[in-house]
Amino acid sequence: MKIGVAGSVGLDHLMVFSGKFTDSLVVGSLEKISLSFLVDSLDVRRGGCAANIAFGMGALGLNPVLIAAVGKDWPDYEAWLSRHGVDTSHVLVSETLYTAHFMVTTDDDLNQIASFFPGAMSEARNIELAPIMEKSGRFDMVVISPDDPEAMLHYSDVCRDMGIPFAADPSQQMARMSGEAIMQLIDGASYLFMNEYELALAMQKTGWSDAEILSRVKVRVVTLGSKGAKVETAAGDYVQVECPKESSKTDPTGVGDSFRSGFIAGLAWGVSHERCAQIGALIATYVIETMGTQEYRFTAAQFVERFAQSYGQSAAAEIAAHIN
Repeated sequence: MKIGVAGSVGLDHLMVFSGKFTDSLVVGSLEKISLSFLVDSLDVRRGGCAANIAFGMGALGLNPVLIAAVGKDWPDYEAWLSRHGVDTSHVLVSETLYTAHFMVTTDDDLNQIASFFPGAMSEARNIELAPIMEKSGRFDMVVISPDDPEAMLHYSDVCRDMGIPFAADPSQQMARMSGEAIMQLIDGASYLFMNEYELALAMQKTGWSDAEILSRVKVRVVTLGSKGAKVETAAGDYVQVECPKESSKTDPTGVGDSFRSGFIAGLAWGVSHERCAQIGALIATYVIETMGTQEYRFTAAQFVERFAQSYGQSAAAEIAAHIN
């Protein structure tokens, strides 16, 4: 199964604040916020939604095609992703801009305050899918993760026109996109990925009800934080999975991306939606246990063993034949 993963590539600046953001918020004065948090640590790691998703798929033995615009500081990152199973041969490299930067501070309750500078990502609107497929072959699915909004809408239009199944994942761009743009992006998607808050925001911005959004896509996947994820269709199909027990809660950055990587890998393997969500939940657990979105490690045997501990031997046997 040939899968293209479109979206952002960036560098993550991860900071930790020992305390709670909410202790610094004054009720009745939220319209004028001016806060500064003294952080205890700073880690600079590789990130970006598309890169995180592609990396996770590579870790599971797939070879996704990365569709992204990056900066002139790309060579080291490219070598890293290529070494971990990602096809980077079709990435657009800017001649003037640097790769996007994501800056996030996490408090003791794992709440986060973040900022994102797009940099070269703004050139993603210049990427065309057809020439990529002429060289690499027709995609069986395109994952449209957070990116330049114009590029996201263009990819979804192309996929609909060419009859290519696509997964819509607006997540971080939800706040920036208009209701009309959100409707254009998700309408007709084979899979729609959102968390609970993003679903509520999509309903508010589009004016569509929960049922209307569900009716616009084939399958909707809603992540529920520590409660796992649910997979549902307008026809009434429904499954909910729990997260494996984590050994630590080190940093939540990239957890949603990693869940998507596992879910899409399960689709490529042809397993059930329940197994797809379980694979995603386990990858997400690995990520929350590490600092950085692409720093987790496991062997195939370790992954299958932990999967069995979390979901049972028969479930693990279904995926053992696929994971490399």
